[in-house]
Amino acid sequence: MKYLPRIADDYFRTRLNSTGALLIEGPKWCGKTTTAEQLCSSELYMQNPDERESNMYYASKRPSKLLEGDRPRLIDEWQTAPVLWDAVRFAVDKEKGRGMFILTGSAVPNLKREEEEKMHSGTGRISRVRMHTMSLFESKESDGSISLAGLFEGKDDYSAKSDLTLERMAFLVCRGGWPATIEMDERYSLRTAKDYVESVSTSDISRADGVMRDQYLARALLASLARNICTLADTTAIAEDLRNYATRKTVTEYISALRKIFVCEDVPAWRPSLMSKARLRLTAKRCFSDPSIAAAALNASPEMLLKDHSAFGSIFESLCVRDLRAYIQPLEGTVMHYHDNTGLEADMILALDDGRWAAVEVKLHSGEDLAAENLLRIRKKTKTVGGIEPSFLAIITATGMFRVRDDGVLVIPIGCLGP
Repeated sequence: MKYLPRIADDYFRTRLNSTGALLIEGPKWCGKTTTAEQLCSSELYMQNPDERESNMYYASKRPSKLLEGDRPRLIDEWQTAPVLWDAVRFAVDKEKGRGMFILTGSAVPNLKREEEEKMHSGTGRISRVRMHTMSLFESKESDGSISLAGLFEGKDDYSAKSDLTLERMAFLVCRGGWPATIEMDERYSLRTAKDYVESVSTSDISRADGVMRDQYLARALLASLARNICTLADTTAIAEDLRNYATRKTVTEYISALRKIFVCEDVPAWRPSLMSKARLRLTAKRCFSDPSIAAAALNASPEMLLKDHSAFGSIFESLCVRDLRAYIQPLEGTVMHYHDNTGLEADMILALDDGRWAAVEVKLHSGEDLAAENLLRIRKKTKTVGGIEPSFLAIITATGMFRVRDDGVLVIPIGCLGP
């Protein structure tokens, strides 16, 4: 299959040139290895069955041997031999080079506490970056005619219209952004997310830290998280949903394991610097690394979502979170959410490292006026953050055309948005 360029390509290349080694993390099947192969000059595949025995031998006896090869050298699934972390760090220290290694991993290494304490953090030698599943722009479903970077620069004179329909959007949230599905026959592409959920439930959640876990409880937990996607449901609420199956402690442990394999990727709360007197809800918003995980966990088809606009709207919001995470990454930004004690909220706050920010609401197909009112209230309440007013206020929709409302709030179809 032809390589489909990723937004992260140039960003990862820049980060690699400024550090000794680059660690690319993210869920399995999101394209980490394929993207890293575009940047490297030699490869080491730790899970290659033909070489696994010899790789593990050298890892235990002489890990530096595995680092030999043209630079940058890719070390895929490095966490299977955690000693490679310190070997890479030592090589970077010794040679004082840049762009020497690329490490990829779909799980945090399974280490005992004493081993974790011995393992050097890698600060200053190894930089971490996150790989996401494919956005609509990367999968060619969005034309990218509206640039997120341009919006932050104040550009709002776009002329754009999305060709996506609600029926097509329902399919896209169920298919997800798994690279292998993009050019697959659509009759079979929906199976990938279901296979992913099955793999996570039956094996990956146990491999995360070496603790055997019940696949049926894991499956029930994923379904509960899916029912609470893009909400502030805390662990107690999830445990209550599963009260016939597990305790709060067990639920906490299972969710921790899901985070280690990058299945769960919650949206953190935003705290404006000038809002110190306000009482804010600082709970992270529940989210998966890809919207299709929620759809598959609920066993929801595109046809079912079209009949349940509440579930469809929540999963659509998670798709928007995924896409905006990809679009904002080259801008050195973060996707967060806002919610205060008065009930005032924004689905997303886009915050850049230079202080610029924007507030976003997501609406599947209705509720535009209320969303705009919320955004305007947030702007009025915050006034400025660190002396900086919001770069823009926007409502992201599933369909339609780009326009600027009379109150200045932008209406942006996700099928026109890009980096």
